[in-house]
Amino acid sequence: MKKAIIAKKIGMTQVFTEDGRLIPVTVLEAGPCPVVQKKTMENDGYEAVQVGFIDQKEKLANKPKKGHFEKAGVSLKKYLKEFRFEDAASYEIGQEIKADIFAAGDRVDVSGVSKGKGYASTIKRYNAQRGPMGHGSKSHRVTGSMGSSATPSSVKKGKRMPGHMGAVNVTLQNVEIVRADAEKNLLLIKGAVPGPKGAILVIKESVKA
Repeated sequence: MKKAIIAKKIGMTQVFTEDGRLIPVTVLEAGPCPVVQKKTMENDGYEAVQVGFIDQKEKLANKPKKGHFEKAGVSLKKYLKEFRFEDAASYEIGQEIKADIFAAGDRVDVSGVSKGKGYASTIKRYNAQRGPMGHGSKSHRVTGSMGSSATPSSVKKGKRMPGHMGAVNVTLQNVEIVRADAEKNLLLIKGAVPGPKGAILVIKESVKA
């Protein structure tokens, strides 16, 4: 991995290309992310950089966290992430990673936590087929048959059942960056990305590009 950044989802809008095409985009506030710590082969067994994102009030941080940032000489940040860059050794503590590492046309992978939908039935959760909606039917939107009767007389593992929907880690691969604004630290990504407004996302260069 050569480049990555932490971002916050601001919302969605649409932009026009030079040839007049309309493209739906998600607006992300990407960085700046200062380097808080460097992982080295001698001390940690691997090379990586730890970066922070979004300022945090001092009264909301505990003493170990305050000491960690004071040692680096970086202001308190709410979120911390590690990136295993190929050139991690070239980064310096306090150096900021900004949105200008990406450019329009780049392909990236976007990772985040999807919206939580609460408890959902198999129809909503897995797009299962519903039963007849006539008055005589007693199974309009129920789960239906759970499994065999005599053999094995149990519900098989992996059976699609009602349960908690959403609120899981999701990664969209090979997504296009439509526009990158280095001055305002904004990235415009084609289409939708996981999570609600304000969600924290990780943007990495695509593994499939």
